[in-house]
Amino acid sequence: MISPLPVGRGLIAWHFASMATHDTPLSAGDFLAASEADWRKLVDAALKGGSFARLESRTYDGLTIEPLYSPARGARNVAGRAGGAAWSVMQRVDHPDPAAANAQAREDLAGGATGLVLVFAGSVSANGFGLHADPTALARVLDGIDLTHSVLDLNLSPPTRHMARELAGLTKTRGIEPAAIDLRFSLNPIGGFAASGRSPNSWEKLAPSLAAMVLQFAADGFGGPFAVADGRVIHNAGGSEAQELAFALASAVTYLRALEHGGMELQDAYEAIYFRLTADADQFLTMAKFRAMRKLWARVGSVAGLSPKAAIVTAETAWRMLTRRDAYSNILRSTIAVAAAGLGGADVVTVLPHTAPLGLPDGFARRVARNMQLLLLEESNLARVTDPAAGSGAFEALTEQLCLAAWSQFQEIERAGGVWCALESRLVQRNVAAVRTARQQALARGTEILTGTNAYPDISETPAAVLEVTAHGAASDEAAAVTAEPLPRLRLAEPFEALRETSDQILAATGDRPKIFLATLGAPAEVTARVNFAKNFFEAGGIEAASGVPSDYPAAQAAIACLCPSVKASEQELASAAAALKRSGAKHIYFAGPIAAREDALRAAGVQTFIHEGSDALATLNPAYDILKQSKDR
Repeated sequence: MISPLPVGRGLIAWHFASMATHDTPLSAGDFLAASEADWRKLVDAALKGGSFARLESRTYDGLTIEPLYSPARGARNVAGRAGGAAWSVMQRVDHPDPAAANAQAREDLAGGATGLVLVFAGSVSANGFGLHADPTALARVLDGIDLTHSVLDLNLSPPTRHMARELAGLTKTRGIEPAAIDLRFSLNPIGGFAASGRSPNSWEKLAPSLAAMVLQFAADGFGGPFAVADGRVIHNAGGSEAQELAFALASAVTYLRALEHGGMELQDAYEAIYFRLTADADQFLTMAKFRAMRKLWARVGSVAGLSPKAAIVTAETAWRMLTRRDAYSNILRSTIAVAAAGLGGADVVTVLPHTAPLGLPDGFARRVARNMQLLLLEESNLARVTDPAAGSGAFEALTEQLCLAAWSQFQEIERAGGVWCALESRLVQRNVAAVRTARQQALARGTEILTGTNAYPDISETPAAVLEVTAHGAASDEAAAVTAEPLPRLRLAEPFEALRETSDQILAATGDRPKIFLATLGAPAEVTARVNFAKNFFEAGGIEAASGVPSDYPAAQAAIACLCPSVKASEQELASAAAALKRSGAKHIYFAGPIAAREDALRAAGVQTFIHEGSDALATLNPAYDILKQSKDR
């Protein structure tokens, strides 16, 4: 018998007390049943009449994410990686020195990596480095590596696409049966055109040569897949999940048509194509995106009347989420991305090392990138369950929404004449630019967070180490017969990093960073929240914050000041403090916090700029440097 609920004690405490006094363990029936209606009553009480829509969120595709979902009854696993099978742990090989690249590759394979991504100079993810497109260099890079025991994937650019043939020739030279190699050739003229905005030929001329190359590789005995539909170029440019899926799907369908027209059986052509998507720190959307890609490609196969065949979907962690500042926070973001890609069913995962934005990663960064995956596989056992999102109301709903949104955008691309024409007409670029602008505004306003950049910055951090290798450009030696607007490759942190760089330059020139004085009005406990907000706000842009009561301002030697009052501060107190700061030489006075109806009075007292949650930090910080410069010039 369960004793009655003691007065003044919570339900959880009551159940644990029951466990302590009874020998029989609790069962599910011992807990009170709760319905969605019960939950809604509690939520409505907490909202105090507010709209339930406040608990919903929207993605950049306009998809709704509900606060609560019921289980998805009758859901089925999305066909993909075999149950219990680990994804391939891939490591980038991008050192421009062949001997150093070979040493890195050997170390990675010995340390647990199961495959190598050969990143050639000028490819989408080369980051200013990469292997030289030279047969001798390629042979040196792969010297002593057993190609039959490692997955190989290529990252090519239009000028280096011939290296696919060179690698095929190298395997023959070594006497290796092509069928014994798990080699993905990564042929992707559409992605190269989208990223560079240049192509040596029109698609009408490129398509037959692509088909001929794939047919030759297949005839030589290579198992493929050969052509990759790569969505990274969309993600790198700031695009949405549905845009990335639609672009990848449109690319795959275009390759499918080209291979069939080139003489390949349609089923073989379908299986000759694989996908490469980006995994980022939005865990739920990343998982849903990888699941959606398989469902979308299966839909294409069904429409074409083909036998079901699970797509190969590979993942690379996101470039746009990486930061130069507080680079170690990249490890956390990448860990979430890897977990999401793995749980979403990725066959292959490649991690961009956390120091990639700073230069060519050293051995430590490469080891972290490798071990990140090994820990998730071997200690967290993330690959043990087939499609763990199956049946979850949230993931099933989000996957379905992404499929519908991506299919609609895919149809729009098809109506434009296909993905190549959609790039030439700027349809793809315009759509991505709209999302990119919204995303950048969210970063500036703090509604999207990059830890260490626009939130919790460490203004005195010591930069992480990288190898002393000079980056080079991605110049093309090919004449461009066709041009289009290239999709940019950006990191979202760049505008804030530019301000931090300016701060570093001032520090190097003068011995001091630009400063702001945070003038407090009220007891410490009453102003701490506003002081912390203002400190984060300004230090995200490299402006060092010191705080104290208004009379401490002269000692701070700051040209600008920010009032951080308690909510109890009166207009008279605020006006007096602002006047005191102005008399003491403050060239510009900011006010942190909501202003309600007091703006006119505050402006009359000398406050010029107001900052609060949701303010555009970049729109405030950039002019702040102009004010500081003018103050110094005077």
